[in-house]
Amino acid sequence: MLTRFSALLFLCLSSLLLCQCSSGPSNWEYDFVPGKTAIIINDKAVPPADAPAPVLRAISAGNRICSKPYRRGGGHGHFEDSAYDCSGTVSYILHAAGKLDEPSVSGAFRKFGDRGHGKWITVYARNGHVFCEIAGLRLDTGYNDDDSRGPRWTDRKRPIKGYTIRHPEGL
Repeated sequence: MLTRFSALLFLCLSSLLLCQCSSGPSNWEYDFVPGKTAIIINDKAVPPADAPAPVLRAISAGNRICSKPYRRGGGHGHFEDSAYDCSGTVSYILHAAGKLDEPSVSGAFRKFGDRGHGKWITVYARNGHVFCEIAGLRLDTGYNDDDSRGPRWTDRKRPIKGYTIRHPEGL
């Protein structure tokens, strides 16, 4: 009787552990929600009407740099630059939102703010790359240095395996 109970307990615990190992969705995907999600018009993000002021500032900042070219290290010496890399881009919009005082590197964003998805802004970070979602749209520089054109708004899906998901406090 005890061995049958032990086996059953082992199976239950194993199942529970396997369920907890699931990392959630393997892709970032755009999901339009009226009144909550921004849209793209002529390569610029248009925020939802009820977005809070820090989100409006972040979107406005993203719109200012979304036509700039990619340059490794761009946006790190100063927030205002002629080109941006991935972490320079995320640093720029978080600074505009009032959530970052100085530019940061991609790996450091793995410990930025609070864990998990934000209500309005979410940062996806790993060593070597970072991108963000603002009001449902992705602001990204590409998949890697070879693919990078500079900061751009997109609603195309993107793999997120290996990324840490963080958000600014309160957003």
